[in-house]
Amino acid sequence: MKVVVSIFAALSLLLSGCYYPGHTERHYTTNFNFVVTGDSIALQDQKPMHLGQTALVMDTGYVTRGDQLVVAQIAVIPEDSIDSVWVKVARDQETMGWVHESELLPKVAPDDPISSFINLFSQRHLWYFAGLIGIALVAFLVRHGRRQRFRMVHADDIATCYPTLLCLMLSCSALIYASIQRHVPETWVHFYYHPTLNPFGLPLLLGAFVLSIWLMLLLLIASLDEIRRQLAPLDAMLYILSLLAVLMVEYLFFSLAALAYVGYPVFFIYAVWAIRRYWRHYRPHYLCSQCGCKMHALGKCPRCGTYNS
Repeated sequence: MKVVVSIFAALSLLLSGCYYPGHTERHYTTNFNFVVTGDSIALQDQKPMHLGQTALVMDTGYVTRGDQLVVAQIAVIPEDSIDSVWVKVARDQETMGWVHESELLPKVAPDDPISSFINLFSQRHLWYFAGLIGIALVAFLVRHGRRQRFRMVHADDIATCYPTLLCLMLSCSALIYASIQRHVPETWVHFYYHPTLNPFGLPLLLGAFVLSIWLMLLLLIASLDEIRRQLAPLDAMLYILSLLAVLMVEYLFFSLAALAYVGYPVFFIYAVWAIRRYWRHYRPHYLCSQCGCKMHALGKCPRCGTYNS
């Protein structure tokens, strides 16, 4: 186990060292567009002065959540003990002013749909909440399954590999994301300010993460189509709920476990177990004579109820 952990750690460090030069420059410049995500930001109408200069400091007002801002100017005041970088932003011709960079950046996000999506889903408390919901939902469905049989990924799966592959791909994506955050965080920050959906124009580890997102989307569509084909509406709804719960729990676990290197060997064990379990127990061998639904074994069709022998 220690050997596997060491190999994964060394590989992550090697990738980060070979393909991820550090970004020390500022990730935004003048004319860069932000959108306010915090409650409000106070703006100072007078440009901050160097030591020995005096100016009357007044607030021009506030910009609030949802306002779009453009960076008009950036100034460096080394004498400032709070933050040497000041940024002038403007909402419109009447509302503009200066604010410390350290106060501005936590309350804004780049005005780009991908950056907004990243900003929303990078909030860790949301994933803690989603993970707790997932655990509670899995426990409820397992308890319900004892009374009435229903299909569930890994437990009583349907005759298709797509849900299993979706779980594996999401777990792998969580590991890659955690590795980026741990080893090359500046590269992720640069991607946050200048996002792209093209995985082939990015460094290796970051490109692998974006590619995994595309693969997850394709696997999700394929899984939903197979669920619709193989299960009755009520069973399909229960299966989708259980699949979403498993995905939430897996993402939370592997994104946290990777920070302590435990996630890498656990993912390897999980992947081997999931693939072997699907191959032995759920791989389709038959088609229903009535509706053509895929079936692992002869007997009652899970969709139309026809008995096949």
